[in-house]
Amino acid sequence: MKVSASSVSKGWIVIGLLLVVLSIAGCSQATESGNETNGNNTEGGNFSQVCFGNDCFYVELAVTPDEKSLGLMFREHLDADKGMLFVYPSEGERHFWMKNTLIPLDMIWINSAGEVVSISRNVQPCNTEPCPIISPGKKVQYVLELNAGTSDRIGLITGDKITFDESIKDLVE
Repeated sequence: MKVSASSVSKGWIVIGLLLVVLSIAGCSQATESGNETNGNNTEGGNFSQVCFGNDCFYVELAVTPDEKSLGLMFREHLDADKGMLFVYPSEGERHFWMKNTLIPLDMIWINSAGEVVSISRNVQPCNTEPCPIISPGKKVQYVLELNAGTSDRIGLITGDKITFDESIKDLVE
């Protein structure tokens, strides 16, 4: 069988084009919440489950400085059963803002014992410069962001306890 140089070249061109298409397709991924992201805030699907009694949520974990800095910025939608949990190695005063955040949120401030110490309800996206700082003025180890109105819908109050799956417990032990 005789193979010409032009057919070999065409084969390599097709393979090269296929690799380009596949690499472009891999640059954008959908998260479990259905939000399109460039992948820089999910670290390959870093999801866990948190519950307040029978009310459970699938949360993206914000653990690294980059994940915490990006948070839920630029998201146009967050499913009702999804959220983001910011995990810190120990308790401390935490300060958040809503810069580049497009959806209103409830921020649930949680201490190292898993107890809700404060709830910032219906926090609106920032429309001013500088953006207001949101903080409970209490030491917390976790901050859970959910869609605005969720804490009212599930009847969440200060003193309620959150339960984490093992993946979250492993991060702070």
